Amino acid sequence: MTSGQLESLYDAHAQNVFAFLLHLTRCEHLTRDLMQEVFLRLARRPRLLVLKPRPYLLRLAHHAWIDHVRRDVVRARTLEQSFSSLDANCFPPPSRDAEQAELSTLLINGLAALPAEQRAVVHLKIWENLTFRQIGVTLDIPTHTAASRYRYALDKLRSAIRPSLENERA
Repeated sequence: MTSGQLESLYDAHAQNVFAFLLHLTRCEHLTRDLMQEVFLRLARRPRLLVLKPRPYLLRLAHHAWIDHVRRDVVRARTLEQSFSSLDANCFPPPSRDAEQAELSTLLINGLAALPAEQRAVVHLKIWENLTFRQIGVTLDIPTHTAASRYRYALDKLRSAIRPSLENERA
């Protein structure tokens, strides 16, 4: 693979890979490190690239994140603690409308409270528009597990948001 081809792949897919990793890590610095690792892996072994590069790059990103967590247990604990607070830059700015702003805050907090496995599935389904089959391949999990994680995540988000919405209506 030439440097031009790698640069073209980076330009086409870096934003998606970055967003996915940021949802997993909640740390921009770590996300940038893992991004570099993903594209270095690809540069070292370009023959691994498949016909559909985006799902493959997302899978590489997921594996890079798993490798990172496995390498350093202490760092993994720190990451879990940091999941409780989201960087507001990860999401679009809230609406100026007070009700929309409150809903955005509830969603951000609800997403932050999800386990990383569920958050990854939600990200791939909503932001990457992948099917559950594609999510399963990307995360190396069965299709039905991806669907279950998504359903559980949506249930948790509904539970987090519903009380506030009911209070507003009352």
